Parts: sequence; C-alpha cells; structure tokens
Amino acid sequence: MLMSCGEYNKVMKSSDLEYKYAYAQKAFENKRYAQAYTILSELVPVFRGTPKAEESLYLLALSYYENQDYLNSGMYFKQYYQRYPRGEYAELARFYAGYGYYLDSPDAQLDQSETIKAMEELQAFLDYFPRSDKVSIAQAAVFELQDKLVLKELQNATLYYNLGNYMGNNYESAVITAQNAIKSYPYSKYKEDLQMLVLRARFKEASESVEEKKQDRFRSVIDEYYSFINDFPESKMRKEADNIFKIANKFVNGN
Repeated sequence: MLMSCGEYNKVMKSSDLEYKYAYAQKAFENKRYAQAYTILSELVPVFRGTPKAEESLYLLALSYYENQDYLNSGMYFKQYYQRYPRGEYAELARFYAGYGYYLDSPDAQLDQSETIKAMEELQAFLDYFPRSDKVSIAQAAVFELQDKLVLKELQNATLYYNLGNYMGNNYESAVITAQNAIKSYPYSKYKEDLQMLVLRARFKEASESVEEKKQDRFRSVIDEYYSFINDFPESKMRKEADNIFKIANKFVNGN
C-alpha cells in the first residue's frame, strides 16, 4: 500500500501523459477509483481531439460511477454520449447515466428531482437502444421510480385527507391529487390505494357537508364506489368500501 501511495504521488507530479494514463487504467482495474478519476480529470481535457479522448472520458465517468458518486458520473456519462453519440461506449454511457441516478434516487418523502432525472435518462436509453441486453433492467428501474413518484403523491393526498375541512375543503384536494396520480401512472401498484383514498375522501366530504349539498355528494360517493369495485373486485378493502356504499345508498335512495 505504501508503495502504491508512493507511485501515485510520483504519477501526480509527472508530466508524462502516457505514464499517467496507464496508471489511471491500472488504478481502475485495482478498484482504486478515486485515484483513477483524479488523474483522468486532469487528462481528459488534454486528450480531447486525440485517439484517447473517447476512452478516457468514458473511463472517467465509470470511475466516478464505481465510486458511487452518481452525480459526477452522470455528468460525465452525459458529456460522453453528447460528444460521441455513436461512440463505442454510447449505449453503456446512456444506461449508466440513468441507472446511477436511479441508485441515487431519494426516499419518496424527499424532493424527487433526481428521480425524475433518472426516469428521463433511462427512458432515453430505452428509446435509443431498444434491443440492448440491459433493457429489462432499465424498464424495471423505470417502473420502480414511477411507483416512488406515485407513493409521494399518495402521501400528499393522504395529508390533504387528514387535514379534512381545516381551513378549506382539503378532501377535494386529496381527490384531485390522487386522481392526477392515477391518470399519470395508471399501472402503478398504488392505484388501488389511490382509488380507495378517493372513495374515502368523497365519503367524508359528503358526510361533513351542509344539508343541501349532501344529496349530490353522496351520489358522487356511489359513483366512486362502483369505479373502485369494478377495478378491484377482490380488494382487501372491499368490506370498507361496501360499508361506505351502504351508508351513501341509504342516504340517496333510502334503502
């Protein structure tokens, strides 16, 4: 290790570009990724326009990726495929750019800018390389990222629902948020939860309404009930939905 550190310091002081590049390649192979990208960051601008330009830029991006620095790796992968759209590593650069952002995507309750960025990059990869052997991995990642966005919307809708009539009709906001999520991602695994939340919100809105609005609002509850059971007849929440329907139907039809 001491010998390695000594050689690395020697490399950093050297003006021999070939020696530096060979060391960066060796450092990458030996999983010393920080050494690799430190040296390559210096070499890539110098190599531009030379036969080593393409490979060195890709290796720089990959070094950051392997070191789990997905923000920098994504930046350099994107730089690679924009500079070399038909380059030797264009397919992998597009894949790793998106997949790195996918790995870096935060929990649903946090800001989802990186999640959206990951989806955009992975979808671009799928569009450009539909026959790649990494298509199934990219598709699975996209679906997972979509579900994360939907989960965030479900959490937002639930928050509105819990606020109820506090400082306004938050039930309507819950319905709109949930319905927009369903419209944007109709195949999400959270669709059942979203639709049930719509039904609950419509029911609470009707129940807490002034008398002259109850009739119309309970009719909306019945409509949402039929929509829910048509899509999820075997739902684990079917009993709750049926109870809501009975109350709404009794109010509207008297039976």
